[in-house]
Amino acid sequence: MDLLTFLAPVFAARCTVVVAADGACVVVDPGAGVAATVAGEIAARGLRPVAVLVTHGHADHTWDAGALADALDVPVRVHAADAYRLEDPFGTLGPLGGAAHDPSGPLGQALTAAGVDLHGHHRPARVETFGDEAGDGRSADVTWQVGDVSVVARHAPGHTEGSTLYLLDDGDGRPVVLTGDVLFAGTIGRTDLPGGDGPTMARTLREVVARLDPRAVVVPGHGPASDVATELATNPFLAPR
Repeated sequence: MDLLTFLAPVFAARCTVVVAADGACVVVDPGAGVAATVAGEIAARGLRPVAVLVTHGHADHTWDAGALADALDVPVRVHAADAYRLEDPFGTLGPLGGAAHDPSGPLGQALTAAGVDLHGHHRPARVETFGDEAGDGRSADVTWQVGDVSVVARHAPGHTEGSTLYLLDDGDGRPVVLTGDVLFAGTIGRTDLPGGDGPTMARTLREVVARLDPRAVVVPGHGPASDVATELATNPFLAPR
C-alpha cells in the first residue's frame, strides 16, 4: 500500500490517494484546488481509480470531489448523514462558510486567495451513501476491497453527523487510519459548527478512537501524522477520566 498526499491550498486540507499493489486506488478528501493535480498524478502513474471517499462533508474536504469524481468516472462515497452537505458547501459550514459565493466570508476569502472559482463547486454525478440516514446511533462498519487493501469505513460522529474514519490495511505493514477532522495530532476536531456535538464526540473518542489498533498510523485531515499509541498516551482529549 502506498499513500500519496496532496495539500489543498484552502485551509491546508489533506487529500490522500490510497494505492494498492495492483494500481487500484481511492482518493480521500479532495479539497479545493487539488483536482487537476490529483487527476494528473493518477494518469501519470497509470492507476485505476475506484472511488472518491470523503471523511465528512465540510467544503474544505469535498470542494473538488464532484469535479474529480466526474473526471475519473467514479462515484463519491459519503456517509448518508453528511450527504446533504454536498449540495450546500457554504451554508452547511456555518460561520466558516457564510453566505453562498460570498467573497467576504472565511470560505470565500480562502477560495479567492487560492485562485479557486467560488462558483466552481458542483454535486458529483454519482453519489453512493452508506450508513444510517438518521438517528443517534452509530452505523455499522462498511468494508470495501481496493486491490489488496481493505478499506473499512467506521462511523465516528461528533465533528459532523456523518464523520467517518477510514481504516486501511494491506496485511503487509502497519495499519493506517484516515481520521479527517475527528482526531489530529495532539487534539481533536471542533464541535461548534452545524452538526457538531460535544457529547457525541466524547462518545466517539471513548468508544471508537480509543479502541483503534494502537499500532495504527494516524493520518488526519490537517496537520502532521501521528499514531494511535501516541495519541492515547499524550492527547489530552483521550486521557482516561
